[in-house]
This record gives sequence, C-alpha cells and structure tokens, in this order.
Amino acid sequence: MDLSTRYLGLQLRHPFMPGASPLTADIDTVRRLEDANAAAIVLPSLFEEDIVRYETTADTYLEHLFRVKRRVACPVIASLNGTTPESWLRYARLIEQAGADALELNFYHIPIDLSEDSSRVERRVVDIVAVLKESLGIPLAVKLAPFYSSLPHLAAALDQIGADGLVLFNRFFQPDIDPVRAEPTWHLTLTDSSELSLRLQWIAVLAGRIRPSLAITGGVRDAIDAVKSVMAGADAVQVVSSLFAFGPARLRTMLREFEAWGDAHGYQSIGQLRGRVSLQQYPDPLVFQRGNYVRLLQAANKHGSLVG
Repeated sequence: MDLSTRYLGLQLRHPFMPGASPLTADIDTVRRLEDANAAAIVLPSLFEEDIVRYETTADTYLEHLFRVKRRVACPVIASLNGTTPESWLRYARLIEQAGADALELNFYHIPIDLSEDSSRVERRVVDIVAVLKESLGIPLAVKLAPFYSSLPHLAAALDQIGADGLVLFNRFFQPDIDPVRAEPTWHLTLTDSSELSLRLQWIAVLAGRIRPSLAITGGVRDAIDAVKSVMAGADAVQVVSSLFAFGPARLRTMLREFEAWGDAHGYQSIGQLRGRVSLQQYPDPLVFQRGNYVRLLQAANKHGSLVG
C-alpha cells in the first residue's frame, strides 16, 4: 500500500507524526521518534505567556528548533501560541528564520467577554492568519478548537486568505472544582478513542470542500483510529497520548498496523482510502447533519430506552 501523502505542501512518506507536546521538547526523544519513522516532527508550542514570564524562553525554543533541524531529516513543524497580533508576527518571523519547514498556529482563546460576539471571535483568528500569510514564506497550519458558531464558515474564510492547513482540534483543559476548598482544580488526562468522533465529524464535513490540508489530533490511540481519520478525509494524523502511554516506538507499530489493514482490505494507496466517508463522497450526506441523531433516537425508542 502506498502511504505517501501531502500535508501543508510537504511531501510525506505517510500521514503519521507526533503532535505538539512535551515529547518533542527533548532532542533524544525526537531522535527516537524519527527512528520510529515519524513523517514529520511537530514541536511543542511556544507560548507568549512563557516569553513574558521568562525572558530566555524564546531563545531556548529557537535554539531547540535549530538543533532539531540539524539532527533529523524529516520536516520540522514549529508551533506558536500567541495572545497579541504583535507577538504572533514577531515570533513567527523568528521561527521561520530558525529554519522551520512549517508553522502550526495554536489558537487557544476562551471568550469570556459578554460584549464580544461570535463574529469578532472568528475575525480575530482570520486577521492574525492573514497578516502572517502576508509576512511569512513557510506554510501555515491553523489549529482550531471545535467551539465556533460556524466552523465551516471559519474554515472557508481561512481557505480564502491562504491558510495551508487546518488541525482539528485543539484540546481545551476545563477546570474541575474542589468543593471542600472551594477553588478550581486542574487534572491532565490522556485522550482516548472516545474523543475521536467529534474530530471525525468535522474532518468529514470539510474534506474535499476546502483547499487547505486537514490534520486530525486528539483521540488517535490505535491504528484503526488512524484508518477512520483518513477515511473521514485527514491528510495527516497527529499522535500524542498513545506515545505518552507506550513510548515513541508506538508510532512504528501504528504505522505497520495501518498499512496491514489497508492491504487486507484491498487499498493500494492512501488516496483510495482518504475521504471515503466524507460529506463530499458519502452517498447519504444527511448522516453528517441530523440523520445520525434521528437514527439513534429511533433505535433507542425501538428498544425501549430514552435518549435526548
């Protein structure tokens, strides 16, 4: 099975890559990921808050990017998480100068202002990406959250201004509450396959209908999750939690099992698999709107249970 794919204009051997995480902050782990046949390396995000708090953070990040570029042969995708237009532009330029093959723009904004409407929330993203596209020569991927009032409209707007790819989805970390101490608490848990469905839904809705590449991140724990992702229309599959749980060699195992599944089911290339179950190609497009909801209710009522 031919696993080659294109992502952000980059020709890759296959769609599997480690997503942005602390794993790729360590040069030895990066080398182990390349040994496990990673198609590309996505570095952790450079956060504007860290730059403000620690003056050397940006220099440290750029030095790490430079070292990784010298040590690996596969493409290196940097990641940036800014809060102001000035910081997005300044550090994106430095990242490009340090040799990144592409840049993932990690948008993590939680609107809490009662006067800020949905159009302003979306416009912030579009305006920043537009400025960076005009100023940079490397491909730009936009990592989005699922919580926009009209994700397809935002995706089309990003397509129109030249975004090279979309990464779905950023994972928000909502606080829990300690009822005894009456304060918020935070717990980091690894994603599992139960979080994949939301991502499959929106990848399938967008695949083939917009020009930018599509990457899926979150919920890809096993090879069959990657199969589903590509069937929905993903060009690339980012893996994080599974690598934390099982180590960098997990990437090679998932790749081998993915290829074996494709061979066993008669696929000669990843292109034949990609988008088979997308809104554009699936014979019943209503399943991506209300159809699935209605069918689940009908099935539940038939068996005497209540849903909804």
